[in-house]
Amino acid sequence: MTSIQQLPRTQVVIAGAGPVGLTLALSLGQAGIDVRLFDKRPGFGKLPKMERCNARTMENFRRLGVEGEIRAAGLDTDMPMDVFICLEDVARPPLVVHKYDSVNELTAQYRATRDASTAAVPYQLISQYTLEPLLRDMALRHPNVSIEFDREVTDFRQDDAGATVALRDASGVAYEIEADYLVGCDGGSSTVRDKLGFRLEGDSLLEMRQALFYSEDLLDRIPIGKGRHYHIADDKNSFLIVQDDKKHFSLHATVASDDEMAPLFEKIIGFPIEYETLYVGGWRQRLMLADRYRDGRVFIAGDAAHLVIPTGGLGMNTGAGDAVDLGWKLAAVLNGWGGDALLDSYEAERRPTGRRNIAASRRAAMGRRAWRAMWRPEIADDTAAGEKSRADLIEVAEREQRWSNDLYGIELGYRYQGSPTLAYDVTPESADQEVVFEYVPSTEVGARLPNVWLRDGRALQDEIGWEYALIDTTGRAVDAAGLAEAFAGIGAPFRVIQPDSDDAVAVYGEGLLLVRPDLHIAWRGTEAPDDAAAVARLVTGNA
Repeated sequence: MTSIQQLPRTQVVIAGAGPVGLTLALSLGQAGIDVRLFDKRPGFGKLPKMERCNARTMENFRRLGVEGEIRAAGLDTDMPMDVFICLEDVARPPLVVHKYDSVNELTAQYRATRDASTAAVPYQLISQYTLEPLLRDMALRHPNVSIEFDREVTDFRQDDAGATVALRDASGVAYEIEADYLVGCDGGSSTVRDKLGFRLEGDSLLEMRQALFYSEDLLDRIPIGKGRHYHIADDKNSFLIVQDDKKHFSLHATVASDDEMAPLFEKIIGFPIEYETLYVGGWRQRLMLADRYRDGRVFIAGDAAHLVIPTGGLGMNTGAGDAVDLGWKLAAVLNGWGGDALLDSYEAERRPTGRRNIAASRRAAMGRRAWRAMWRPEIADDTAAGEKSRADLIEVAEREQRWSNDLYGIELGYRYQGSPTLAYDVTPESADQEVVFEYVPSTEVGARLPNVWLRDGRALQDEIGWEYALIDTTGRAVDAAGLAEAFAGIGAPFRVIQPDSDDAVAVYGEGLLLVRPDLHIAWRGTEAPDDAAAVARLVTGNA
């Protein structure tokens, strides 16, 4: 009989050391929770599955205190993010150019914006193979966090006292560890999801190949200019992405074999270059959502819970949102003041967000398919037919490609509408979230608190810690003693903030907004609530 090595008990076990599992470990580690993260891989890979942290993700990283390090490790913040649609190669004038500002340009624009229509900070392009080891190092600064590779979560059982997790290393040695909670961040083929019996529902789309190339000077030699994405108008869905060091390039295409990727890369470049092929492999576009996110003491997050194609860049970013939402809630429960309803709210809030983001990615993919469907064999010909083919594709691409890149409303505008721990003043008709690509700031319960700037130049977000904050814009210092007493009785952190801002009243109106640790609005009113204790119990999951 094979012996099983017993590992010391911990509070949270995380399966999977991708960006989502690592973000969760970092969040929990900062909150003082004991975490052990296991990954079946021998170490991090070099495949850039994601390459952009959107504005909302960067807001969360800022609140975790790591924004600056992520920007320093990522793409130069003065590089534009232009998107090109090219005819055959990147050496000839492009058919379409969509201009997108650099991080530095957006930062200046954001600070000059007074109507809360922007995030506190812009996106950051950083390749997954850069982000993962960086997040690992950040998480490991906390002595209560352990991250171990070559240990695969293979099974678990749970009861009212916790979860017992089975692991195995590459040599076949078996381990067991007891934990209060288990979180599966173990990807699209999640073992945790499979063992829970949760179903993935949705669609499989294109079968594609991805290749990763290294070239020392390619970006500087592209004659049409530097950008983030280079789409090629062809019959292979070819799409070149610049990675964060500007020396690695990933190419996606629908070709029949791995051997076709390097010649296609050379054709797309259109001039001789020296390069190295680092990886070629296949993958399938999938838009899928798990039917559940939680069973008892076991949760799933990231790709284990939802599969979102890269179009629109919502995959990892949706998962990072899962990690932040679940992280503060698990910490609240384990630190003694959060009720179990707070954990119920994770699925109630994040699953509709996953469904919404999948729908947005589908819309973006449809837009890209629309202009690609205009490709004709004669499109490059110097003939009337070729000219018409180019004009038709340009007309559609100018409109439809923007669905892939202009997703500010998706990134910032999600609102939790069916949560058991939000004090709605108007009950939402449905938990489902509307798919709106344009961001309109909202102070409705469940929405992200729109950002305003304080007179000292800081974002209001920077004034709010991982706490419940009552934002008071009444101008008369409403008596919040009842709320303070109620939160203190529960043991939850709470404070009152009267923003020193010229814009807060214009954006929020004159009133009160109770904001959760994740910056989502939990209650609003014009006076302190009559039953402050009931509000405090509800929003902390203790009702």
